[in-house]
Amino acid sequence: MKLLILGGTEFVGRAITEAALRRGWPVTVFHRGRHAPLPGVEVRHGDRTAPGGLSALAGGEWDAVVDTWSAAPRVVRDAARALAGRAGHYLYVSTRSVYADPVAPGATEEAPLVEGSPDGEQTEYAQDKRGAELAVEAAFAGSALFARAGLILGPHENVGRLPWWLNRIARGGDVLAPGPRDLPLQYIDVRDLATWVLDAASARLGGAYNLVSPSGHATMGSLLDACARVTGSAANLRWLDPGEILAAGIEPWTELPIWLPPGEDHDMMHRADVTKALNTGLRCRPVGETVADTWHWLRSVGEAPLRADRPRPGLTPEAEAKALASRGSRTP
Repeated sequence: MKLLILGGTEFVGRAITEAALRRGWPVTVFHRGRHAPLPGVEVRHGDRTAPGGLSALAGGEWDAVVDTWSAAPRVVRDAARALAGRAGHYLYVSTRSVYADPVAPGATEEAPLVEGSPDGEQTEYAQDKRGAELAVEAAFAGSALFARAGLILGPHENVGRLPWWLNRIARGGDVLAPGPRDLPLQYIDVRDLATWVLDAASARLGGAYNLVSPSGHATMGSLLDACARVTGSAANLRWLDPGEILAAGIEPWTELPIWLPPGEDHDMMHRADVTKALNTGLRCRPVGETVADTWHWLRSVGEAPLRADRPRPGLTPEAEAKALASRGSRTP
């Protein structure tokens, strides 16, 4: 298939580009030129946020276009309008954040959605992603697919969640491990996401799909154990209960990446129904493989490059030591 990727040089876009090239597909990447594209692609440069920024895409036709944009929905609107009639299929990497709170455990793609405007400027992440979905629907009715991903992990991660855990555990010593140990996680390896997206393009799938692993595919325990194993660390994982962590003033998700305490936020992020994606071929590799490959990549680059528009994740050594010194900390 002849594929156009809007972006294609970082994390999700890069993984999809790599997977398409391995299949022998002709790939065009459209980006601003801030990051080097992969060898073997056709490159078109432009800033889609600027007036006339899509001019480099004025000519050409593609079987499918992949878009991962996560800011102002109007930017997706403009791209979708410009490509309507010249691309057969529009695959938008969206997010499970488009579901309206509270999201019940086991929610499917039919759960209520947040409001969004296809013409909007950047506001809140969930509303922006929903607005982008609406923009794609308007331009590609019947030929639009929404891959509603949740937590995305794997090599080249530019948010820094799994890299933070790997680096922290590699340093050794007493490590604050957020419990419970058997807390189920739900995520997608970026390479499994890429494979499914390209398969969906080939099959011309449409509509929305929750694109994450089954809930409990990994747990906090299996994730952190894998980090200790691949780094060869002698770190001592000291498991704290959610109440102890929250009482210490530690922020879930940001200061302790990936972790959310049991409750509504955890249900939304880690307990979705993914039957629809599984029935269309989604396959999820073991957590140990994701962790090992991310560690191999991390060692090759020294320090993970982080997106400038996202806060740096992780707990300070001072906050960790203070929490571990509090009453109730324990070893497994």
